[in-house]
Amino acid sequence: MNTKDNVIMTDESRPILTHLRELRQRLIAAAAFIIVGVIVSFVFLCDPAIRFIEAPLISRNVPVIYTGVSDAFTLRLRISLILGIVLTSPIIFFIIWRFIKPALYENEIWRFRVLFVVGLILFIMGILFCYFAVYTLALDFFLIAGENVATPLFAMDKYLNFLLSFLIPFGVSFELPVVIYMLASHGVVDYRQLVSFRKYVLLIIVTASAILTPPDVISQLMLSVPLFLLYEAGILVARVFNPADRLLIRDSKKIT
Repeated sequence: MNTKDNVIMTDESRPILTHLRELRQRLIAAAAFIIVGVIVSFVFLCDPAIRFIEAPLISRNVPVIYTGVSDAFTLRLRISLILGIVLTSPIIFFIIWRFIKPALYENEIWRFRVLFVVGLILFIMGILFCYFAVYTLALDFFLIAGENVATPLFAMDKYLNFLLSFLIPFGVSFELPVVIYMLASHGVVDYRQLVSFRKYVLLIIVTASAILTPPDVISQLMLSVPLFLLYEAGILVARVFNPADRLLIRDSKKIT
């Protein structure tokens, strides 16, 4: 009896062990690609990236310095890591996709592909909007605010943190319509609830903008306004893809 139970448990656990083994192999492959991407970025892409990052300061005659002996090298490694992940991200996504695809139905595969493309476009739009419309305004604001206080000398590591504190929140926040679509398509929320929650969401958006962005009114407004517009777009998406409404329409057609 015990032997039979052990055989059954072994047979049932074998698919799990197979999936775990496959997941480990894919994670190792993804890590190897990232390491290669970091090395390539360190050798070929790091210097152009640093010049691109420094460009807003150079155009405003603000020197960029480093204060620690290893700061410049650490900064190069950090930028190379970011570039390596970005450079190899299509391969990483393909590895992840190959792992999860067998568990999806055909309609789920199509939906995942569309959501991935839309989410990627929105993320890139958020970063571009931030860099060209918000970041330069915030930088000018801080430089003007400190004009009569001291001479600006920006440490490169802190300046990079400042830049990322703008780009990443904007990129992530632009995914709001995708999140709302996923919730609405599964019946978790509908557009009526989203409309009724509008004033509370506005308060949350303003509070989150104050936390995620540097402490100036301009950057907070430049994040909160697009977020609220994206929320309104999410309401429209939820209304179009509301499963309850689709069922009502289908039932009414059957009756007629």
